[in-house]
Amino acid sequence: MPGWLPRAMVLALALYACFRLGSWAFDQLIGLLINILIAFFLALAIEPAVSRMSAAGMRRGLATFLVFLAVLIASVGFVVMLGSMLAGQIVDMVDEFPKYLDSVINWVNQTFHTELSRVEVQDSLLHSDWLQKYVQNSATGVLDVSTTVLGGLFRLLTIFLFSFYFAADGPRLRRGLCSVLPPSRQAEVLRAWEIAVAKTGGYLYSRGLMALISGIAHYILLAALGVPYAPALAVWVGLVSQFIPTIGTYLAGALPMLIAFTVDPWYALWVLGFVVVYQQLENYVLQPKLTARTVDVHPAVAFGSVIAGTALMGAVGALIAIPAVATLQAFLGAYVKRYDVTDDPRVHGQHQWRLGEPLAARLRRFRRAPESDDGRAPGEGDEPQGPRPRP
Repeated sequence: MPGWLPRAMVLALALYACFRLGSWAFDQLIGLLINILIAFFLALAIEPAVSRMSAAGMRRGLATFLVFLAVLIASVGFVVMLGSMLAGQIVDMVDEFPKYLDSVINWVNQTFHTELSRVEVQDSLLHSDWLQKYVQNSATGVLDVSTTVLGGLFRLLTIFLFSFYFAADGPRLRRGLCSVLPPSRQAEVLRAWEIAVAKTGGYLYSRGLMALISGIAHYILLAALGVPYAPALAVWVGLVSQFIPTIGTYLAGALPMLIAFTVDPWYALWVLGFVVVYQQLENYVLQPKLTARTVDVHPAVAFGSVIAGTALMGAVGALIAIPAVATLQAFLGAYVKRYDVTDDPRVHGQHQWRLGEPLAARLRRFRRAPESDDGRAPGEGDEPQGPRPRP
């Protein structure tokens, strides 16, 4: 046996053990790593506000605390407003449920010539097997729901703590990172950090502006239709449609449609039509202009990045995909050498026919030419001609 073979086998086994240990640790820590990534982008988003307040003479930790307090107050206010709206609407729907049920039963009796009554329908529903199974499953799932809620709160607290440290100790973190790099790499890291702050802030700015425009537009429609809780519904549509990519608009429009349906079924159709039309207006008019000035990402690239982020990290990847791609695109743009584009009509989508005359001109000449005495069109049956010289 060669002398190097036992050492090679031991080294291979050690590398395999390290690989398995690293894979196990990564699987166990993937949730924490995702939370840290979300916290990092959240710290980048509030970095401009914290830097301005710090430049004005305020301590950076206090400035970060005030920014987070403002975000927390706005979030709690939105949740309380939306919760009160939903609670009031649910109470109204429960009170009006007997009337809705009577109208449905009357329509069924008139259409299918039946003799149903509300008491019989209620008794059959209350004593049905599927309702009893649903109640039992709901009772057994209360513990799971409580665990999920507590886990979500703990995750939210973890994200806020990490983002607070990233924002408050941002200069110290940059100095610590640059201290282990040579001077040439330090400039690149600082430039990448600055680009990430600018692109993330620009993304949030553009989304916030589009949320404001969307909220105002939907508030005008809901107020004109007389739908209750129009301000809260407008805020809901504006925020959910912008900060949940791809399906956010349709998910946000479901709640106004449901509440409008309780007022008048035709109002729900009006809301649906407005949501679809506004989505097209936003995709082809508003979003390209705003993102071109703030994020500078092509809509197709943004859509592809959202799909890729969703496939990799779910909803979190969909949220951070666009600022991450914008940061990477801006950072790599400095290393890509660009050249002047030649003055060619094909660059602008114009095609140039080089051989013979254009087909349209030949068709027009063929239609105008008279037929010969033997019934053939001119040129039919003649010897083939060689290729015409280029003009």
